[in-house]
Amino acid sequence: MSAENKFTSNIWKSYLIRMFFWMHFVAAVMVPFYMEWGHIRFSQILFLNAWFMLWMFIFEVPTGTIADVFGRKKSMLAGTITAICGVVLYVSFPNFYNFVLAEFILAAAYTMMSGAEEALAYDSLIMINRQAESKKIFARMESFKLTGIIIGALAGGVIAKYWGLRMPLLLHAVPQSICAILVLSLKEPVHHDLKEKPGYRTLLKAGLQQLKKDKIIRVLILDMVSIGAFTWLIIWFYQKLLEHAGVDIIWFGLVHTLMCIGQIAVLESVGLLERLLKGKRRLLMLTAILSAVCFILLGIISSAWIVTALIVICASFGLARGPLFTNYLNKYFSSDKRAIMLSLVSMLRTFMIVLVNIIAGLLADVSISLTLILIGGAILVLLFVSRIKEVHLQD
Repeated sequence: MSAENKFTSNIWKSYLIRMFFWMHFVAAVMVPFYMEWGHIRFSQILFLNAWFMLWMFIFEVPTGTIADVFGRKKSMLAGTITAICGVVLYVSFPNFYNFVLAEFILAAAYTMMSGAEEALAYDSLIMINRQAESKKIFARMESFKLTGIIIGALAGGVIAKYWGLRMPLLLHAVPQSICAILVLSLKEPVHHDLKEKPGYRTLLKAGLQQLKKDKIIRVLILDMVSIGAFTWLIIWFYQKLLEHAGVDIIWFGLVHTLMCIGQIAVLESVGLLERLLKGKRRLLMLTAILSAVCFILLGIISSAWIVTALIVICASFGLARGPLFTNYLNKYFSSDKRAIMLSLVSMLRTFMIVLVNIIAGLLADVSISLTLILIGGAILVLLFVSRIKEVHLQD
């Protein structure tokens, strides 16, 4: 195979790697896995998610350096192998502290993959003079990722129903192994972006200076990370709610899939929704209000059909807010500071999710219904104090 063909094959292999890496069979049954097989409390589940996200942030800079220095292919291979190790450790025995260690390992795995995939694909496009197609290629990679998530979700409920709650996570090692084989077959392109990655102090200092100077950016980020942290909780509460409503575990994957499809539908309909509502701010308000109302009703209603509908609506609109804000924020970031500011936003979002997860988990151990109502109330309060104006939202 010629060098050009090898770099061309990197592209379609990148699609498959993205799909298999995100084929999480356990995603649709994560809460039952933890509570019934792992024998841990709901608050501990949310703590594990907070712990994972915290280490995702901590590892982001050093693992990015690994990809730049040793190569994207080696970073991706290390990521897939580390993920397999994390999965095997996870299912070795049910213990909270074992899960803590496994989450630490998986966070390292995900950050070694994060960014390295896109960088290798982009450098491969440069090698074959097709970098003008990068937007289309990255969009297709995201589509394959969503395909992997959907396949994993649909299969996970069935696997758990017939082979037990441990099996979906154990089988996650299979698509990860396929990823490793595909990564081994990649050809490492020449690096075209060998600039040194800024450290935490540089990121924080430059980002805070920008925040101090620009009030509009502060307003947008505050709304995005605060309300976003509360809407994120639907990902962790929905399986518990389905259990309480009497929905069989075999259907959890279908609900997870509907949540993904709902987000896609909302994002694809942004232009239409803005025209119907006569404003971008009104759309953002609608996404927050619908999320808040859904959380409050989920704290009151137990009908299986209604609970399922509320979960899908809450996820579809609430989780779609992030990409909308990213679009608006990018208009205020200059090219030379865009990467730093996006990293700062990611850091603030992570810390807010960590904080909200821990508090919500402690409250949920007392009363899930009360916690859901408080989450909805918190979203409404944050929406009320938000200072976003229509002129701030530029396309």
